[in-house]
Amino acid sequence: MEPLRPSDHHDSERPAAPIAQPKLGAVGWARFAWRQLTSMRTALVLLLMLAVAAIPGSLVPQRSADPNGVVRFQRDNPELFEVLDALQVFDTYSSVWFSAIYLLLFVSLIGCIIPRTQHHWRALRAKPPATPARLDRLVGHTERRASVDVETALGDARDLLHRQRFRVERFGDSLSAERGYLRETGNLVFHAALVGILATVGLAGGFGYNGQRVIVQGQTFTNQLTSFDSFSPGRFFDEARLDPFSIRLDAFEAVYDLDRTTGMPIPLDFTASVTVVENGEARAETVKVNEPLPIGATNAYLLGNGFAPWITVFNADGTPVFSQPVPFLPTDANLTSLGVVKVPDGLDEQLGMIGFFYPSAIALDSGALTSVFPEPDNPVLTLNAFEGDLGLDEGVPRNAYSLNTDELEQITGGDTGVDSIVLTLGESAELPGGRGSVEFTSLPRFVSLDIHHDPTQAGVLISSLLVLAGLLTSLFVPRRRLWVVATAEGEGVRLQYAGLARGDDPGLERAVGEFADRHLDTLSTR
Repeated sequence: MEPLRPSDHHDSERPAAPIAQPKLGAVGWARFAWRQLTSMRTALVLLLMLAVAAIPGSLVPQRSADPNGVVRFQRDNPELFEVLDALQVFDTYSSVWFSAIYLLLFVSLIGCIIPRTQHHWRALRAKPPATPARLDRLVGHTERRASVDVETALGDARDLLHRQRFRVERFGDSLSAERGYLRETGNLVFHAALVGILATVGLAGGFGYNGQRVIVQGQTFTNQLTSFDSFSPGRFFDEARLDPFSIRLDAFEAVYDLDRTTGMPIPLDFTASVTVVENGEARAETVKVNEPLPIGATNAYLLGNGFAPWITVFNADGTPVFSQPVPFLPTDANLTSLGVVKVPDGLDEQLGMIGFFYPSAIALDSGALTSVFPEPDNPVLTLNAFEGDLGLDEGVPRNAYSLNTDELEQITGGDTGVDSIVLTLGESAELPGGRGSVEFTSLPRFVSLDIHHDPTQAGVLISSLLVLAGLLTSLFVPRRRLWVVATAEGEGVRLQYAGLARGDDPGLERAVGEFADRHLDTLSTR
């Protein structure tokens, strides 16, 4: 053997050069990103992320469904509100982050479905695979013998396989059969139906709308854009699509029980009796919690209720300058409520009042009032009055349930030296300085209704049923291949049977044995 030269020795000790990885480039990276996005694993992750991202929408009030709840949340948690509002939590389903997950899932599912559909279509048109050479290596391999010829054995086997909905192809003295393509069809239907749900919500939902309106007992709401207190249209909304109807609140009944442990009221039932006028015909209806009132293609949901004290303000001459019910928003389970009264005209200065209403008022040891029950057993109204420019003449919309007192002069309550105005039902009190008087005239109820038009319901229902059908099909329809080989042996034939499953199929071995027994029974009757 020739000895190593010094140069050879150094070459053997030299470290191997690192493997050079190919550079993907912009197109390569784009192709890689697309393949990752359109993988089934990514689609499942995005589906989970969408479910998690929807959780904030059920934990905090949403501007589109409960704007009054958003106002209360801001009042009760001002610092937390700023953080959550910056994160678009109060607009969860239209937020940037929720929409991004939604669109990525939509693209991912389509990217999964299209190539799989093409592959499935080619597989449906293809012949079953040729019979393997070694059936004894496959699942459920078994042998039988029969006193018939090869053609008869294979002919009966073909007929039996067809009756069991196998696709059959003959290869020499053997049959190759396959069935279960419905499993992949169900899988594709499942994913296509998910896309259908996303598309229906994303596109058809753009034609929907929902709006909120507080209706005081005896008043009527007309379904037109200017009648809503708040309104959230879809991106394709057209005012001409509003269904023509009106709703009048005739009465409201609340049923409570008392928790004997805590002494707190337990609401049992809320019923709003209304009169609906649709297509010129009036009918009496009721609206309950979780029992919406259908009116054409629109549903009216009962969101809340409370009291709307009828307040009358008189000027110094005794002429009424303001007389109407004012909805007071509940702040606790006993319907202690907060309200704002704004009197723009008729007095020397514009008058604003912030009031508390107590349905069943009692005085605490501190002298403060509280309500002990949500029904009007002892209704009391307290008001703090302010005067000055209320900003109502600036042409800028103002919140009817709040009063900015920074530029106003307080004339009752607080540090004014004048007691707050305290009124029971039917009482009146003088405003200080001869400005006039205020009266607690009557006590009607109010309800808060959500008028909701959702054109996605039919599409989502159909897609959901298809999702369920596709899922069940993909779970319970097995994908199987079965082979039958007939070999002439003396005056009879030796038959071999075996199967193969695409995926987990614990019943395949038993199915092969049952087919072999049934085939042999068929041959024995000849």
